[in-house]
Amino acid sequence: MGTDVTVTGMGLVTPVGGSAGAVFDAMCAGRSGLRRPDPDGPLAGSLEVAGFAPPIDPVSVLPAPETRVVDRYIVLALRAAADALADAGIVAGRDVDPYRIAVVLSGTGGLATLESQVVARTERGRLGVSPYLLPGMLPNMAAARVAIGHGIRGYSSSVGTACAAGAQSVAEGWRLLREGLADVVVTGCAEAPLFPTLADTFANARALARGWADDPAGASRPFDRRRSGLVLGEGAGVLVLERAAHADGRGAAGYADVLGWGATNDAHHPTTPRPDGEGAAACMRLALRCAGLAPGGVGYVNAHGTGTRLGDRAEASAVRQVFGADGPPVSATKAVTGHLLGASGVVETAVSVLALRRGLLPPTHNLDDPDPECALDHVRGGPRPAPGIRHVLANSFGFGGHNVSLVLGPPSTALARQV
Repeated sequence: MGTDVTVTGMGLVTPVGGSAGAVFDAMCAGRSGLRRPDPDGPLAGSLEVAGFAPPIDPVSVLPAPETRVVDRYIVLALRAAADALADAGIVAGRDVDPYRIAVVLSGTGGLATLESQVVARTERGRLGVSPYLLPGMLPNMAAARVAIGHGIRGYSSSVGTACAAGAQSVAEGWRLLREGLADVVVTGCAEAPLFPTLADTFANARALARGWADDPAGASRPFDRRRSGLVLGEGAGVLVLERAAHADGRGAAGYADVLGWGATNDAHHPTTPRPDGEGAAACMRLALRCAGLAPGGVGYVNAHGTGTRLGDRAEASAVRQVFGADGPPVSATKAVTGHLLGASGVVETAVSVLALRRGLLPPTHNLDDPDPECALDHVRGGPRPAPGIRHVLANSFGFGGHNVSLVLGPPSTALARQV
């Protein structure tokens, strides 16, 4: 099949932990990262519940003079990327030619920073706008800052496919490695959407879970009858992808291989999925074909599962179309993190890697009464042992009808990471 692509490093910043192991353990145990916003803070009145990642001092990831105007999404991306590279044991120029390491790191961009500068201009006029606005908020700046900070001189880009951007960034990294354009790719996504204007637009669109202010942990309920919408969260996920032969050459161990991927568009509506799930089903079939797998070879599906009525039903329909009524176990882990938008796809890919390696499937929490229209083999009530599992599939879907699926399998490196 050509060049094997393996994951040799993972870095996460999420509402439930700052390492892949901690995040996976929280998902298995049902430790929720959802809480009410500060009643005296800027989100009061805009959000009932949200998933807050821990605070990060910008000076810990950037030179102090460059932190004057920098959006939180960039800080999250830099933290996750630094952790992923350290986990992989890679330094550009020492372990890999700096022109043979690439960055594909995405995100919506620094909209909160842009909003603050609009306010500054309104209050103080033209001179109130910072000259550092653009490098502090452009959507390509996470990739650029990671490249600058780590001396990475190869291919660099960002992907703009909304909540599918993280997973599609992984797919782009796979393609760069398979086409021989890089030996290592730092890939992922960071999102910092917890500011009033974005919260208000989701609320006014009736997309957010409602009525859970007194029970924040119960607000995100993928596939459950009582689900009432998604819960916004913030965070970042970064993977280091590497040609397996390159990893072997430096004595590095792999977590898992990215075997294949698929991408389609529903071509249906700017914000809602095709009700029949046909576009998502086609995406999963493409991913399986790319990986050289039949549907029966998949032992677990990590669902996009946002907790919206239309989205969950469409995805459940798509899974049944591909795998049949007796398909593999399925779970949706946004129940404890909230929806990290584009970053969700990378965080959930890391979770899928550990599910594969540990032979343990994290459950969908809050799935107390499954919607009959979302009939699947749901993992619920606790983690499910899955000894001998060989392949998993992870879904990510985004506004604009973007669908991305990734297929993962055991590492092809000579050494396997202990997890």
